[in-house]
Amino acid sequence: MRPGRTPSIVERITSDPRSTPFSVEFYPPRNEKEEQRLWRAVRTFEQLHPAFVSLTYGAGGSTRDRTVRIAGQIATETTLLPVAHLTAVDHSISELRGLVGSYADRGIVNLLALRGDPPGDPLGDWVMHPEGVEYAEELVRLIRELGDFHVGVASFPEGHYRAKDLDHDTYYLLNKLRAGADYSITQMFFEVEDYLRLRDRVVAADPVQGEKPIIPGLLPITSLKQVRKIVELSGSQIPPYLEERLARAAGSGPEEDRAEVRKVGIELATKMSERLIAEGAPCLHFCTLNFSRATQEVLTNLGLAPVPA
Repeated sequence: MRPGRTPSIVERITSDPRSTPFSVEFYPPRNEKEEQRLWRAVRTFEQLHPAFVSLTYGAGGSTRDRTVRIAGQIATETTLLPVAHLTAVDHSISELRGLVGSYADRGIVNLLALRGDPPGDPLGDWVMHPEGVEYAEELVRLIRELGDFHVGVASFPEGHYRAKDLDHDTYYLLNKLRAGADYSITQMFFEVEDYLRLRDRVVAADPVQGEKPIIPGLLPITSLKQVRKIVELSGSQIPPYLEERLARAAGSGPEEDRAEVRKVGIELATKMSERLIAEGAPCLHFCTLNFSRATQEVLTNLGLAPVPA
């Protein structure tokens, strides 16, 4: 890597001195209060030295300006390495080119290329912008054509809910990797076997592309209501045994017992992480929802962070 050059995600996770590095995901705040919370989480994680941090992008570009601004601030005002999400939803190719240029102007060269979910109803029909792109692989090619960018994509351990089967899902992931993506980050999942089988399918279908890192996405659960909503919007599912365990922890009162749910969530995320490390996962990617404590507890359990004060 040349001195002064922004490292790629693959370079960062393979050069990390820890046996398994970690990364975290933030989302753009909707107001000033949420932004303050985000920056508190950013500063906390800055002390824990993640390999990188990613910043999501609202459906239909609903948080586009904040995504670009905050990703730029993270790049210039912190020691963290940002990955900015970019989606094809409701954007023309001209707009996408402009967005990539906006990131480049802020020194951001690591992008996560996503087709994205329809605004309003993430599970609704996906409609291509008349002057845009239809598939994430086209977005990968567009970004790579625009300069020296490092591109990641999404992968789905349970299969994307729009895919007719797992082979179909693998086919589209391979198309994205062959288009020039360097790695993928998975949608959150709750069964490590789903991740391992995804990895196996990619290697079996294309050993060359199978060499590229598949980074597992994890959510330390702190609320049953919250995780149900996230799963509903993502098209994935909570395994029945876990749903039952979380429901017992939540209790039958008018308000869920979040402290008990949180215990289950931290234990689950810790055990999953331990298994993933043992299975050679290249990095652990935590969805933080702009909070730091739950992820920090999991990292502490794994010996990857100091004990919280």
